[in-house]
Amino acid sequence: MKLLALGAAAAAVAALGVVPGTASADELPAFDFTDCPAPPANADPGTWRCEAFVSQGKLTIHDREVPLGEMRLTFSEGKVNGQYAQVFGALRHEPVRVPGLAGTTLQLRYGGYSDFQGNDERRGELDVYAVLRHPLLRKDCRIGVLHTVVHDDPAVPPTVLSKNPPTMHFGVVDPDLAVPATTGCGPLGELVDRRLGLPSPSGENTFHQTTYVQYKPL
Repeated sequence: MKLLALGAAAAAVAALGVVPGTASADELPAFDFTDCPAPPANADPGTWRCEAFVSQGKLTIHDREVPLGEMRLTFSEGKVNGQYAQVFGALRHEPVRVPGLAGTTLQLRYGGYSDFQGNDERRGELDVYAVLRHPLLRKDCRIGVLHTVVHDDPAVPPTVLSKNPPTMHFGVVDPDLAVPATTGCGPLGELVDRRLGLPSPSGENTFHQTTYVQYKPL
């Protein structure tokens, strides 16, 4: 879910013709750089920065919409031996209720792969899985891995909100997300799959995300 990224902001601004905007302090979320990973030991000095994302998202499976609430993501990027490099920080997401499954919550967690360098074909990629919790489901119950490939959302075009500190607002969408069946849920796993319509192939689901991002030199 690129929960997610314009890659390098300066490049994105130039490539996308991003329009400057304004936002008062009380309109912006509080950005947290605590999870910023340090640059690698062989990083090129002066090229690294951390990006902190605060997003609101929703996942639509067939015609069922699951509001995901707030998601926070951090990663660092820069150069190593003159080549672009990145290090994932953390994905933080509080459990949200699943419509149609009384007493069940869903929480997104990092699935072990990310690529936040945007190009002409997409804005980024991220693997996540979804932990499902209910008193009658086993503790290892989950949906995953969901491999998200996000693109610009025309409804929320990229906007520069501040140059100091660099802050942007944009929307992304993945219209081709495939959602696998649950695993590790126990006897009620089949019921959960039926209620959610899982597995659900690419073309039947959509992931939307509206994001604020701020950048900090490392």
